[in-house]
Amino acid sequence: MKSSKRVVIGILSLAVIASVSALSVNIDEIRSTSSEVIQFESYSGPHALVESADAITQIGRNLGRQVASNVNNGATYGANAKYTVIHAVDSTEKNKLDADILVINENATVDHITNLRRIITGYLVSAYGYEESDASTIATFITVYNAVYRQNLDVYKAKYKTTVTKNLTSDKCGLSTKWSDWPGSSQIVIPLFDVNGGLSTVDTSVISDSNVIKSMREEDNLGVDERQNMVDIKEREAGNFAEKAQAAAENAAEQNKRLEEQQKVSAQAQQDANKAQQAAQQAAAQAKSNPDDKALQQRAEVTQQAAAQAKQTAEEEKKKTEQQRQKTQQAEQAANQAQSNADKKLSEAARERTEIAKDQQKILMQALADASDRNAVVGLKLIDADNDLTGLVRIDSTSGEIISESPVRVIRGRTIIPVTVEEEGNSTSEITVAFMAICGETTGNNSAVKLCLLDAQTLELTAESKESVSEKSVLVRDGQDYYCVIQNGSGWVVGKYDKNLKLLLKSPVQVRKDTPITVTSKGVVVTTSADKVVLLDLKDLSSITTIK
Repeated sequence: MKSSKRVVIGILSLAVIASVSALSVNIDEIRSTSSEVIQFESYSGPHALVESADAITQIGRNLGRQVASNVNNGATYGANAKYTVIHAVDSTEKNKLDADILVINENATVDHITNLRRIITGYLVSAYGYEESDASTIATFITVYNAVYRQNLDVYKAKYKTTVTKNLTSDKCGLSTKWSDWPGSSQIVIPLFDVNGGLSTVDTSVISDSNVIKSMREEDNLGVDERQNMVDIKEREAGNFAEKAQAAAENAAEQNKRLEEQQKVSAQAQQDANKAQQAAQQAAAQAKSNPDDKALQQRAEVTQQAAAQAKQTAEEEKKKTEQQRQKTQQAEQAANQAQSNADKKLSEAARERTEIAKDQQKILMQALADASDRNAVVGLKLIDADNDLTGLVRIDSTSGEIISESPVRVIRGRTIIPVTVEEEGNSTSEITVAFMAICGETTGNNSAVKLCLLDAQTLELTAESKESVSEKSVLVRDGQDYYCVIQNGSGWVVGKYDKNLKLLLKSPVQVRKDTPITVTSKGVVVTTSADKVVLLDLKDLSSITTIK
């Protein structure tokens, strides 16, 4: 779930007065009752290498450009890279879907759902010409869709062509909700309605089915924003299909007119053939009765040839009529199908708009309830006892219930330190604007442990140190200074930071990565890498003396 909620300021007119607490219960009631809730666990700690959003999107763009160069034929792109796309299309198999399969290979470094969606967004933009905003919405639904049907190969087999399913395996198809499972174990299926379909290239009906919508309503904002964006896309799709239906209907009318004209030509040709056949039969009978009359013999031969030619012409016109009838039927089918597509998209959009409107009212009332709550406190929740990982939670101090949880679930050392500022106009009062903590993991390809700041309201990561921090380090505050163990080359030293995570000092003395740090008025007590306890000078963190 997302930990933050949007606060919408506007004019509210209510016809019905309801209690805020009751509305809060309603939001819980409309959430999914399914046994498995789709909640992506992204790595939310620091990174060894931080890539820009544009650089991450560019990964998908590069793959998309390759597919765009030969979109009507199946192929595999990026087979030996971090990400592979299998463009699985087959025009010979009908009534099932083509698909693109995005494979996250073992050496991939993506570890956050936002970045994975950026890759898919870039891919859709370059491969099929989507606008970036539409591609972003579709990418969100694609990830949820693949998580909902993770490792459910039967579902994919029922819906997709053989060229798609032969590239899927039961243990890897779809997308895990946990980032650490992505590399080497992900086959993200992107259903294709029409590779040349523009806005309707990806089958939006498939990726937004009832199970997907049910899962999206598990989010704190009930997935309203992305659901609304999808409704907008479907309404535009309906408009496009309606235009195609109109054009196809006009074509069908023209083809039907041609059919009627051709039927007249064919009927006349058949009449001419019948008359020629009768004339030939009469001439043949006369020639038979007068075998010595050369003129009658010649006339019989000529009329027989004319009858044969007329018959051939009639058969040719009959074939033309059948061909025109097929063209007319195809045109009518195209018109009906386009109209059916338009009706389907409009129906889906209308149904979802109704549900969204109900959810928006509940969200608004819940936001009013949250805004009036002054009894919330922030604390730590144990996430992984074996690895000593915790996460921030906001708790209602009166009921003890958790109001919201931070997406950062890799706080180390079970320690957070409030970062405060003086309240405006009140020198005796301070407010907490952030929490400082050591966060991160070392298990992923691009994960790291660093000193971090988490926003006091949203509980989200807002800043991280440039330096890597020991996963076993303590975090100690002394006034406005903060101490922890940081990496220095192949060893570890004590680092001193300000509240903005700017490194002020680092000790020239190598220390144990798990050393205690005790700040006194005389200096900082630590244990060196040689297991000696020393006192460091507060001014420059140099060693003052060895304590025996």
